[in-house]
Amino acid sequence: MGAGAKHRLVFVDRLLATLVHLRHATTHDVLACWFGVDRSTITRAIAEVRPLLAERGCTISPGVRLRTLAEVIDHLGTDGKTGIIDGTEIRVRRPAAGRKDRDKFISGKNKQNAVKTMVVTDGDGRMLFCSPTQHGSCADITHARQLGLVKLLADGPAVEILADAGYQGLGAQTGGRVITPPHRKFKKNAPD
Repeated sequence: MGAGAKHRLVFVDRLLATLVHLRHATTHDVLACWFGVDRSTITRAIAEVRPLLAERGCTISPGVRLRTLAEVIDHLGTDGKTGIIDGTEIRVRRPAAGRKDRDKFISGKNKQNAVKTMVVTDGDGRMLFCSPTQHGSCADITHARQLGLVKLLADGPAVEILADAGYQGLGAQTGGRVITPPHRKFKKNAPD
């Protein structure tokens, strides 16, 4: 574009720039370069989008910045809050044909190429932690174990974590701190 040409960011780009800035502390200069706009455009976009996110409960408590899963568990234990964990899959392009771990990306549940991440929220639904991605073939419970959740809950503060059926078995390993629905074979006559 010629000199003086203005670039505008559509709402999705403004939202994406704001989320990248908040999640990764990416500077306005870097975001401006990525989106091909002036720094002031990014600054204005973030100033517009942050209040919209805050109105919908997407805020970070002042002074609280949780960077690791251990910090999240300590935070939940200190405040006596209930946590919620769940795994989510994101579809991705099929890896290149020569890649040796190509089959690991295929999700057993959806039979699609995906990456998986584990998310921890508080009882109000505020996201506290989002794990690094794992191949789509990795089970939710395996991912939680690899992240050290079992050790953190067993050795850490008394925290109640609600989870779906993908985490059955963690309750016994964490002293009952992870609560899952009963296994389908126990729906009628659940053990004590």
